[in-house]
Amino acid sequence: MNLLELLNWRYATKKMDPSKAVPEDKIERIIEAVRLAATSSGLQPFELILVTNPEVRARLRVAANGQAQITDCSHLIVFAAWDNHTAERINEMFDRTNAERGFTNEGWENYRKMLLGLYPPRPAEVNFEHTARQAYIGLGTALIAAANEGVDATPMEGFKPDQFDEILGLRARGLRSAVLLPLGYRHEGQDWLASLKKIRRSRAHFVTEIR
Repeated sequence: MNLLELLNWRYATKKMDPSKAVPEDKIERIIEAVRLAATSSGLQPFELILVTNPEVRARLRVAANGQAQITDCSHLIVFAAWDNHTAERINEMFDRTNAERGFTNEGWENYRKMLLGLYPPRPAEVNFEHTARQAYIGLGTALIAAANEGVDATPMEGFKPDQFDEILGLRARGLRSAVLLPLGYRHEGQDWLASLKKIRRSRAHFVTEIR
């Protein structure tokens, strides 16, 4: 299928088949797509927590208001965003880039100084709102990558972030849960949404052209 056919095929799966596991090579390609996703200034201010442990997922399901995809899916990805932009985190990215490219330049270092003067002085909550939005860019990339692999995915909020953070030990790592993505295969016989037509606004009601 081409890209538009894939996007028409995918939907937010409501009932996944717990008997079907997604092959690890497909999971790794989805993760790699997210690793390559666009982020502001290339900072990649979030991490992926890949959860397959059934006991942990059972606890997470309770903290996600009982949503069954948490335990029925094959693999659960938690997008965990930086809790703050710090000088250490910004410098790590710039230093790593310089080391891997093998050179530095004045413009790049001036850009580092600009970010260091802009982000760390802001309130941590403001910075978290920014890093969480970057995680959503990764989420969008993951949804397309999953469709390309023929894997069903359900972007999910509707969970208690503080409880997720505690269960996964995120706060100690300077991370906060932002959004969830169960990956698996739809249970067509039990998912009421699987056979329904995809509905979106028409282009005329979705796009405003300013020429």
